[in-house]
Amino acid sequence: MPHTESAIEPQRTSPRLYGLVPCAGHGERAGTAGPKQYEALAGSTVVGHTLAALHRVARLHRVLVVLSPGDAVFESRVPQFDGWVARTGGASRADSVAAGLRELTERGAQPTDWVLVHDAARCLIRPEWVDALIDACLGDDIGGLLALPVADTLKREQAGRVAATVDRVQMWQAQTPQMFRIGLLQDALALAAQRGTPVTDEASAIEAMGHAPRLVRGPAENFKLTLPPDFALAARLLRTR
Repeated sequence: MPHTESAIEPQRTSPRLYGLVPCAGHGERAGTAGPKQYEALAGSTVVGHTLAALHRVARLHRVLVVLSPGDAVFESRVPQFDGWVARTGGASRADSVAAGLRELTERGAQPTDWVLVHDAARCLIRPEWVDALIDACLGDDIGGLLALPVADTLKREQAGRVAATVDRVQMWQAQTPQMFRIGLLQDALALAAQRGTPVTDEASAIEAMGHAPRLVRGPAENFKLTLPPDFALAARLLRTR
């Protein structure tokens, strides 16, 4: 399907699964010349690898990418993408996700449909990991997320020195995708915005409503490219696949 920002989904009754990739940020810590999602990486771009992997998840009906309103380069940087694009991204991740959910509903997605929100910069994602999340969450009342149990000793820092050692028992590092019903996630993000509650990921908004998302173990390889060394590591891992 070619790029279009006006296509509407036909009405139907069976739940569907959608991918949503917020791609409106700049990634100041990455040290790249432009937005980190467009950085060249192992024969493609960061977001190009991400979208190629999601394209191979057969149960995703469509993938929507949410860009900043002024983004003029996406199509040239990811020419092979044949999903949906919306230039409605906001100042924060939560704003962009909320805008993406509105876009999905305008295109015919229903509140009971599932949405899998995935970071554009987690470009090492594999289809089988997404399928494992879907398998674990399809029958769940709330939904859940890929996450990794913390193995290292955790230290709380103050002024460059250790202030305390944090108990790592039952601690998990959140990853994406994070999979929830569209209607539930819309309500959660709206409530968080109303309360002024910080939303660092979709699960935190769901938690603020009193729900407990399911934790589905993900791999250490599913990390988000954040700092300059991450790009070299990701390139090596992609080239060995």
